Amino acid sequence: MNSNAPICIVDDDDDVRNSLRVLLEAADFPVKDYPSADAFLSDDVFSASCLIADVCMPGMDGLALQHEVSRRRRDLPVVFLSGLGEVGAAVQAMKAGAVDFLEKPLDGDAFLACIRRALARGAHDRTVIAQTKTARRLIASLTPREADVMEKLVDGLSNKAVAQDLGISPRTVEVYRAQIMNKLKAGNLSDIVRIAIAAKAEIAL
Repeated sequence: MNSNAPICIVDDDDDVRNSLRVLLEAADFPVKDYPSADAFLSDDVFSASCLIADVCMPGMDGLALQHEVSRRRRDLPVVFLSGLGEVGAAVQAMKAGAVDFLEKPLDGDAFLACIRRALARGAHDRTVIAQTKTARRLIASLTPREADVMEKLVDGLSNKAVAQDLGISPRTVEVYRAQIMNKLKAGNLSDIVRIAIAAKAEIAL
């Protein structure tokens, strides 16, 4: 993610947007703001580093916006703002994957701390997604038989046990194991296990 990727604010209240912009820019964060969910979605969602959204807005509300953002970009961290009587909706947003929600009026220090946590989570999620895509690409390079051998090795079977299960010789298993390590760029069995685990991570492709 570009270090200049903006934090995006979506709120129909001009005063809220302006006050949040001032807080963020004073902390040296690049900012873009939008008066509605539709205005944000019509822009480049993939350029944002974090999304700050009001729960209740005219037209598409915050929960519907979160759902659409998750469909397009699951690695984008979302922080919700809630007013009096909107906590229930904010809790729903948290259950759907939002990093946090803050009640208005906001405390400036708590708000900035929350945004930093959200940015850290976004960076972590992007790393996991990149690792998962790489692992899946590497595993896809294996032949069906190599994939069978890898699966049994990852399950903890010895070369001899793998040979017995697949009806091949231990020497042949050793050959397959060497080929697997070469294709996966693995230095040892632990690397193979880590790649296999990474490939099974749930991500948005």
